[in-house]
Amino acid sequence: MAAGQRETTVEPTPARERRDALPEGLAEAIHDTAEEIAALLRGRTDTGIPVPGSTWTLGEAAAHLAQANELMADIAAGHDRPYGDGTPHSLAAANERSLAGFGERGADPLAEMIVAQADSFLAAAEQRPLDETVITPLGSMDVATLGSYLLTHMLGHGYDLARAVGRRHMLDGTRVELSMPFMITSMPRVVAAAAAGLNARFAIRLRGGQRFGATFTDGALTVGPGPLSRPDCTILIEPVTFLLIALGRCDPWGAMARGRVLAWGRKPWLAPRFPALFTAP
Repeated sequence: MAAGQRETTVEPTPARERRDALPEGLAEAIHDTAEEIAALLRGRTDTGIPVPGSTWTLGEAAAHLAQANELMADIAAGHDRPYGDGTPHSLAAANERSLAGFGERGADPLAEMIVAQADSFLAAAEQRPLDETVITPLGSMDVATLGSYLLTHMLGHGYDLARAVGRRHMLDGTRVELSMPFMITSMPRVVAAAAAGLNARFAIRLRGGQRFGATFTDGALTVGPGPLSRPDCTILIEPVTFLLIALGRCDPWGAMARGRVLAWGRKPWLAPRFPALFTAP
């Protein structure tokens, strides 16, 4: 456990008993994603292999996931856990400080920590009103959205770990849909300097899934669920591709070339610019 971290004492509850504790499917997705990440790690003796597209090794990425799951479980349990100031730069710095104070890099111990802390989060969330506001590394949100945050974070790093060990990732349309409450909440908080002065209306449509609108007014972003009237640019995107682009794991130009992203409207040329308007946390 990293210096200054507090042990979460809530006893995990079996996943089958949590079906109504969070939005439908979210508890199962959190538990199953943690288990699938653990399966990538168990039995591996070399955790010093590099993670593609990252400065971290397999062991460092897994250690970060174990710590992050513990952080989310602590927050859900009502503990005060300041972690950066909500900006992507401060979160990266907090991650490095936390990793430096946490020595575990063994694959099997980290696999068990990742699962245990995900289940501790679920047990803690079950005991709190889902609309209760908590303070997270990316600002205030309700407990249900915090669960979506935890899932999104595991999916991003789970994708990295799968690539590092040459295994299939665990992202799918259902899990992306469950990540959307967090994505919609967090987007205005990670707007990049590239959006300064922008006035534009985007309609985002996940193929076979959710739709939402993103309106920039002089660089300030408002995001809302549902269709957006009179958008400047409509973007239709395959769900897994959307999440990977949003998390900085996929090149938008390559995705467009492969037909995974389509755009139309009065200003379709805004579509390739859209990902650059955000800094992935």
